[in-house]
Amino acid sequence: MSNTSNFREAMRKAKGQALVGPNVIAKALPYVGAGLVLTAAGTYGGLRVMEANPNLFMTTFWVALVAEIALFFIAGNIAKKGNDAVALPLLATYSLLTGYTISGLVLVALQTAGVGIAGVGFAALSCGVTFIGARSIGSNLSEEDGMALMKTVRLGIIALVVVLVAQLLCTLFGIYTPQFLEIAISAFGVLIFVGAAVVDFYILPRTYKDDQALSAALSMYLTYVNLFVFILRLLIAINGRD
Repeated sequence: MSNTSNFREAMRKAKGQALVGPNVIAKALPYVGAGLVLTAAGTYGGLRVMEANPNLFMTTFWVALVAEIALFFIAGNIAKKGNDAVALPLLATYSLLTGYTISGLVLVALQTAGVGIAGVGFAALSCGVTFIGARSIGSNLSEEDGMALMKTVRLGIIALVVVLVAQLLCTLFGIYTPQFLEIAISAFGVLIFVGAAVVDFYILPRTYKDDQALSAALSMYLTYVNLFVFILRLLIAINGRD
């Protein structure tokens, strides 16, 4: 959920502007693909650590989570300044850590009857299908429709963050989300990030120049990682495991 502030800033910059980076998405895609591959590697590593030493995983999870958050802001700011040589290895590390921190959710999916490896594959495939559809729709949005969708998605992301924070706080006090509510939250998250995927193809060419492909790639990467996470959450919730 770290892309909320970036999304708000991009929306402000894009309003009423023509394309400033018509080729930025094409240049960003190799970085997005590489980041997702590294995320898969990080997830695999997390699964292996949990299998060998669950206690070690819990300790390293919190370290990885703090490092992941720090790297997001540090690498993102460096990428905005155009220093790709420094930002790239930092973002690669960020992708690995992201995979490590979501490996617990993937393990729950793998152990949930009705989800399993097929469900994980379905979530990944759904992200690919979303990309194809979002590219077609988002690239052809009018300014009026693009701005309206951006505002809707922005409000949706803010609402989702509030709900997730409340959900986390309740969990800390031993109050767990009922299955029907978890389904609703997860479905809402899927809907919001499908919308964000469409918005990316409208907003990024109006926000980033062609030589700022790494910054654009980070925005797209966050969209698809979050979409993958919420699809998995939805599958787990539907199959009755919290």
